[in-house]
Amino acid sequence: MRVRKAVFPAAGWGTRFLPATKAQPKEMLPLVDKPVIQYAVEEAVAAGIEQVIIVTSSQKRAIEDHFDLSHELEHLLEEKGDIDMLRQIRHISDLAQVAYVRQKEQLGLGHAVLVAKELVGHEPFAVLLSDDVVIGDRPCIGQLIHAYSETHASVVAVMEVPPEETSRYGVIGMEPAGNEQDHGRLHRVTKLVEKPAPARAPSNLAIIGRYVLTPKIFEKLEQTPRGAGGEIQLTDAIERLMEEQPVYGYEFEGTRYDAGTTMGWLKASVELALQRPDLGSEFRDYLQALKS
Repeated sequence: MRVRKAVFPAAGWGTRFLPATKAQPKEMLPLVDKPVIQYAVEEAVAAGIEQVIIVTSSQKRAIEDHFDLSHELEHLLEEKGDIDMLRQIRHISDLAQVAYVRQKEQLGLGHAVLVAKELVGHEPFAVLLSDDVVIGDRPCIGQLIHAYSETHASVVAVMEVPPEETSRYGVIGMEPAGNEQDHGRLHRVTKLVEKPAPARAPSNLAIIGRYVLTPKIFEKLEQTPRGAGGEIQLTDAIERLMEEQPVYGYEFEGTRYDAGTTMGWLKASVELALQRPDLGSEFRDYLQALKS
């Protein structure tokens, strides 16, 4: 079955970015001139996703407004003759069919995925965490969808991290998947360890915020007890899923920015600005002038 739907958990408080996120969602913080969440939605659409499901909470109305029509703004741009910007604004509301579901309690990533169950239905689906911005020639989630089409099993995106950083991630133990066409990028997951110390890490391959999951995950999420902080962890449910179905890790191609931390957001802002044809040259000159 084809992967048509993608879930975007966006109900968190964004406390790392306070006070900026006191009155606006962290997903709406701009990277250059585009909200963080739009990068992830565009990635999903480029990979063939047809329905976007955004899991929100109170104080997140700005996300809904962003992906909705804005007749007044479009009329203003049309009157000014700013046709290029008008096209960009219309493109946002035309990206995909967008649905919203509320996560009424902040009970973790697993719970956020679970509340999307009725909208997803009984079919495989993608999960994208917009804090992880991945830039590359091929959409990261598209690479996972391709791996799913080959394996018909759940796939998580993984990347190499320095040993001293394993305690920040879920880390996989793995064995070769035996698919030479993937140039060794596809691994069968044998173990999942959440935030291990370097000595306990089964590898240096860490999970980042891209998943393709079979609908069986919902059953496992419903059976998963709350862990630390009373939260339902998605990695715990994936471990339970592995008891019945294979799960694969895929080393994606592309550059990942952790826009969920202040330093990661700053790095992403700088590097994405440098890649822009309309800004890169002038911005690079500015940065070089700062060194002198």
